[in-house]
Amino acid sequence: APAFDEGMSLNLLKLCVGATGIDDLREWVSRRAMAAIALGQEPHSIHTTRMTPKRRDELLEGGSLYWVINGQIRARQTLLDIANHTDNQGIQRCDLVLAPQVIDTVPVPRKPFQGWRYLKPEDAPRDLDFGDGGGDMPEDLRAELAELGLL
Repeated sequence: APAFDEGMSLNLLKLCVGATGIDDLREWVSRRAMAAIALGQEPHSIHTTRMTPKRRDELLEGGSLYWVINGQIRARQTLLDIANHTDNQGIQRCDLVLAPQVIDTVPVPRKPFQGWRYLKPEDAPRDLDFGDGGGDMPEDLRAELAELGLL
């Protein structure tokens, strides 16, 4: 059988509300992972949403949650599971269980939207290879250059 191509999976796209940049997101994920480890749990992070993706199986075949930070797709986390639960107010919620690694992507401008969206494999930005020349550059400069189409 051919090797599974991670780049061909269905993904989700979500605004990263509250994060000032990738480093801020990474810090939040790291704090959550350390808290989980302290409780004897797996070091993943969970992002809770209201709506459950209908295409769960496709997403869990190697898909990722791509984060829009400051108007650009900037990072992704691999989706490990999608689980439903009822919160303490009796409202159905959906937990997106994410791998602890925050992977930088090539920045792609994206207008704000509500909730999450499906992101087809062909529309997902590739992972940032720090040989692309952006590795030593401050995050805000890299974002600005990408917005201008120079990265």
